[in-house]
Amino acid sequence: MITIVAGTNRRGSITSVFAENISSIYLRHEVKSKVLDLAELPPETFSPDAYLEKPPKVLEFTGHILDSSGIVIVVPEYNGSMPGALKLFIDLLPYPDSFEGRPVCYIGIASGQFAGLRPVEHLQQVFGYRNAYNFPRRVFVPAVHEVADLTNGITDHKIKNRLSEQAEQFLAYCRSLGKSF
Repeated sequence: MITIVAGTNRRGSITSVFAENISSIYLRHEVKSKVLDLAELPPETFSPDAYLEKPPKVLEFTGHILDSSGIVIVVPEYNGSMPGALKLFIDLLPYPDSFEGRPVCYIGIASGQFAGLRPVEHLQQVFGYRNAYNFPRRVFVPAVHEVADLTNGITDHKIKNRLSEQAEQFLAYCRSLGKSF
């Protein structure tokens, strides 16, 4: 299974639209996927007590991460980095089981011209530290509101093709690491 993380807890986000569209790409490749939308995390996730006593939804999401053969992170750029909710979610996951030897793929999105490059590079450092396998083919989407919306999903065919090519190559990468689907 491929786990797709919608990397913001903002409700009704373009990030969630991308995650759902990417899930359908994996389905076309006959690979099961699961979207983890951080907007579904309850407010108690952001309590200092969540480190000791994980909320049930965090435990559910943790199970999907641990059961995955590969992880796709869709990350919007917030103030030159990743959203704090995504970093907190990563910090709440068990060490080292969550990422050790697990392939991770990245899609960066942003309203601006840098297309999520900075949060993806930050995430590659975090996941590299956690001994994940960073898949090198990243997709960056600038001016994201011009190529996707909440009603129609991703509307730009070039972006759809790039995401499909990335998914195909990520599956081959996962298989080369001995992962099965």
